[in-house]
Amino acid sequence: MRRAVPSRSILMLAGLVACAPLGAAPLLNLEAGPSFMGHHATAAVFLESVLAEHPLGSSDFTWAPDFSIGWIDGRNIRGPVERGYTPEETVWLAAAGVRLRVRDPASRWRSWFLSFQPAATAGRTVALSSGYQFVSTFGWQGERCSVQLRHVSNAGLHEPNRGETMLLFGVALAP
Repeated sequence: MRRAVPSRSILMLAGLVACAPLGAAPLLNLEAGPSFMGHHATAAVFLESVLAEHPLGSSDFTWAPDFSIGWIDGRNIRGPVERGYTPEETVWLAAAGVRLRVRDPASRWRSWFLSFQPAATAGRTVALSSGYQFVSTFGWQGERCSVQLRHVSNAGLHEPNRGETMLLFGVALAP
């Protein structure tokens, strides 16, 4: 398997993720789990920092800045090869966006969230073939743990575009 070396832009975004918590008491999660490209799984690990929530206008929702850096391992499989891309390379990504939640602390939906982030990547595969991706996450965040369904793809703006879909289990490193 070829290993991608994080580019300068990835390293700069990773530095932003690492420094973002300094101004607030963030939620800092370490997340890991299987990532699927079709029926081929590999390991994925993310470090995610979610900053303080803010009301989303007068709606029933809040938004919070959401930063993450991640690693998706390459797959040791022969093929598929599309347009010169294989599934073998490791991909690093750095993302920044927003996490949305229900505002009411008493709501049974308060622990559920949606997150949307554009991302820069280092490494190219059949699943993630461009230097930019979009990260969409639906999950549940408890006090010390989380479960997330995350999808990463470039929205068909560059082919091939199989995308990665992962099931991540997280543990809070900081409250």
